[in-house]
Amino acid sequence: MVYGSSGIGKTMIAKRMESLYPSNYRSDIGVTRTPILLLQAPPAPDERRFYQHILASIGAPMWGRHTISELEVRALSHLRGMDLKMIMIDEVHNLLAGSYREQRRFLNMLRFLSNDLCASLVVFGVNEAAEAVRGDEQLARRLDEHFLPLWDDDVEFSRLVQTLIAAMRLERGSGLSVQSLRTILGITGGVTSRVFTMIKALAIDAIETGEERITDEAVQSWQPIWAKHSWTVRNQPQPAF
Repeated sequence: MVYGSSGIGKTMIAKRMESLYPSNYRSDIGVTRTPILLLQAPPAPDERRFYQHILASIGAPMWGRHTISELEVRALSHLRGMDLKMIMIDEVHNLLAGSYREQRRFLNMLRFLSNDLCASLVVFGVNEAAEAVRGDEQLARRLDEHFLPLWDDDVEFSRLVQTLIAAMRLERGSGLSVQSLRTILGITGGVTSRVFTMIKALAIDAIETGEERITDEAVQSWQPIWAKHSWTVRNQPQPAF
């Protein structure tokens, strides 16, 4: 179970794993091998929709009205022939939209799929999802927990910012001060997606102004563009030196 704040990078990890082990069609035997299957949990713990999503994801949709048992049998029949090693389910916190009973049924289904297919199960969700998954004691015992913390004022954060700036391919080098790095951390709250958004916006501004580098002045004067959030991190106290 991989969990953390929204925007911290859970989906990015899942998609990266999927890209490392893509499906491979074996023309000699007419079978598609899929080491990793990445799925998104339905908006609520709905077994029918989940099985339909599985079938659609592997190119074997079932049209019309079918019972959950029929969808289950069809999905398992296809998955067994794909040499599946791992099932990754993103947005597992969606199960919190259902009742306690619905959550337990959905978790039981995930455990059943993992057992039947002899495939490792990996789930991704926000912090609250951890408590829901722990509600199924048998499933919780099988899942190692990996918490993704917010970025902190350390060397790793500095490396992240430098790597992102280098990826922008600006014509001039951007040597940011320690204070600028702390300002970026303060504005973004240490959330990965916001760090990406801020660096990208600063790079675009640098290109449009002809500066071709991200300066300390640009960082200090930059305003957050995520206006939908009620809080303003810039007004929060900065970390002590």
